[in-house]
Amino acid sequence: MNKSNVFIIAELGQAHDGSLGILHSYIDAIAKTGVDAIKFQTHIADAESSQHEPFRVNFSYEDKSRFDYWKRMEFSLEQWKEIKTHCTEVGLEFMSSPFSIAAVDLLEKVGVNRYKIGSGEVTNFLLLEKIISTRKPIILSSGMSSLSELDRTVSFLKSRNADFSILQCTTSYPTKPHQYGLNVIGELRNRYNIKVGYSDHSSEIGTCIAASALGAEILEFHVVFNKDIFGPDSKSSLTIDETMQLVKAVRNIKTALNNPVDKNDISNFRDVKDIFEKSLSINKDMKSGEFITLDDLEAKKPRGFGISASDYSKIIGMKVKNNIAKYSFINYKDLE
Repeated sequence: MNKSNVFIIAELGQAHDGSLGILHSYIDAIAKTGVDAIKFQTHIADAESSQHEPFRVNFSYEDKSRFDYWKRMEFSLEQWKEIKTHCTEVGLEFMSSPFSIAAVDLLEKVGVNRYKIGSGEVTNFLLLEKIISTRKPIILSSGMSSLSELDRTVSFLKSRNADFSILQCTTSYPTKPHQYGLNVIGELRNRYNIKVGYSDHSSEIGTCIAASALGAEILEFHVVFNKDIFGPDSKSSLTIDETMQLVKAVRNIKTALNNPVDKNDISNFRDVKDIFEKSLSINKDMKSGEFITLDDLEAKKPRGFGISASDYSKIIGMKVKNNIAKYSFINYKDLE
């Protein structure tokens, strides 16, 4: 993970709808956005689900059950290897969230650098134990978990010396502004003293931009070609163009945060200050012997041709030595 920048993960999830052709099209499109990684979900229906699992949202016109949907989302080991190869070729880190022990075994054969744990698996210590045994970093979403539940999971992970980070996440699709929980980013960092990020379902680029400004070091969000496309996460996703805009903004913000400005150092503005700052002038014809009042003064560019405009009060009440034409610069030699 790039320590000098925000690690940005584009979550494809099930946007491919079980089609390898669509999936590989997404890889090519997402590679152009500037994200660091593309994340999939590895589902093995027989290992993770049953016919009793209800649909989270009613979106499917072709799957009789959620179990059938997961079946349709499955890919073989060879297909996953081809997916990873394509990701590597276009400069994307291949990531995938496992939802069963069998999925971890499969992903170990495919090869992953780290594991992302979905919000529903935070209390699945069996899965966590399996992933910890791989000795690979873990990114944990906290969407469904209370702090007390996270405390228990964090204790479990730390007791096993796991390398892990946590993402603030709200399990609501799409997430509304009052649900973002941006304040939790700092709370998690202070509570656990670990790397913290943000997993977004708001379908708005501003959310992750704000999260990065608040110190999120990992960002994750769903990506689709079109938000009206078939699928459970489409309405909670960003488009390819929005992803490009988000990445650019986040990179700029990180650069800004990594380069604090010394407001006392204005050496780079000397020439510009000479142009834009102003000198005092007289706003009417004045005769020798008249006294300067506030109403007689104007300030004109550039600086250095008259008394500084910031020193106007010093000459109030002073006497004009010689006649001065309207809008002429005024200097101390002109006064007594």
